[in-house]
Amino acid sequence: MSGGSGMGASFDPERIARLRRELADPGAGRTPVPTGDTGSSGPGALKSLWQRAIALTLGFTALLYGVEAVDSVSGGRLEQNGVRPRSGEGLTGILFAPVLHANWGHLLANTLPVLVLGLLTLLTGIGRGLAATAIIWVIAGAGVWLTAMPHTVSVGASGLVFGWLTYLICWGWFSRNVVQIAVGLGVLAVYGSILWGVLPSNPEISWQGHLFGAVGGVVAGWVLSAHERRHRRGADAGRLAS
Repeated sequence: MSGGSGMGASFDPERIARLRRELADPGAGRTPVPTGDTGSSGPGALKSLWQRAIALTLGFTALLYGVEAVDSVSGGRLEQNGVRPRSGEGLTGILFAPVLHANWGHLLANTLPVLVLGLLTLLTGIGRGLAATAIIWVIAGAGVWLTAMPHTVSVGASGLVFGWLTYLICWGWFSRNVVQIAVGLGVLAVYGSILWGVLPSNPEISWQGHLFGAVGGVVAGWVLSAHERRHRRGADAGRLAS
């Protein structure tokens, strides 16, 4: 029975357990890609991620300004397409409200948070960031439609801003991504004070949009960290089995 060292390697219990885990989860043996999208890591992938994230963020911001310019020329008629609570026609406002603003001052107040938080959200991965935005968009709009005062019209990107904020705070924690936890803590330190906006205060401000936008961000963080949470549970189970 010479060559026993080779046979020993083949029947190593830890190796067999690892192979079983990889068969059960083909991605279990690979290190997750930080961006969640590119399929590869390295300077080239990171540069591409930044370029696409910046382009999309600037493009969305330009869209907001273009819509507000058209709204100003039309005498404010576009903003009437915002969320109208519990009315059939108001449902379409869920789609349009985040790109509409009451006036230039309203848009200017949202611009910097949109640029910063929107960019950081996309830097978690383009596909993941867009999916998070879609979840926040729908939950914020539906929450306003269900709970806002009757005979009101709610518009503005602030629901997205609150959602991006809570998403960035929560996603890193849910996925146990050290870099994203650091980003979330930084975002909390800089923008955390705006979370008071989820409470009723100024009757002219849609706190419902802020509240449900923030809820949407938490939901997005939980849903979109599912792969990382499964991977972590699999790794924990593997350590217990060994």
